[in-house]
Amino acid sequence: MQEIDVKTLNHKLLNKEDFVLLDVRTDQEVFISKIEGSIHVPMNDIPIRINEFNKTKEIIVQCKSGKRSAKVCEFLLKNSFNDVKNLKGGIIAWSEEIDPSIIVY
Repeated sequence: MQEIDVKTLNHKLLNKEDFVLLDVRTDQEVFISKIEGSIHVPMNDIPIRINEFNKTKEIIVQCKSGKRSAKVCEFLLKNSFNDVKNLKGGIIAWSEEIDPSIIVY
């Protein structure tokens, strides 16, 4: 599985590249903080909402630390998604390296 670091993600966002940033955290976690431009679909809802995603588009999956998002990446790859990347370190790394105003619990 491919990974992407937060600096590379930030560069992609700043350059308005065409990709999906998929946040798979819980509703409560997203209520507290989120990365601007992300699409929120809780991890447990991915199997029933998989048809909402374009299999040909780059999808970067993020959670709090990178563990849940890695599982979602594996699931997407097993379901014929080819361009899937896990955000290494999740929103914790984003808060530490890119945006310290992001609150992580």
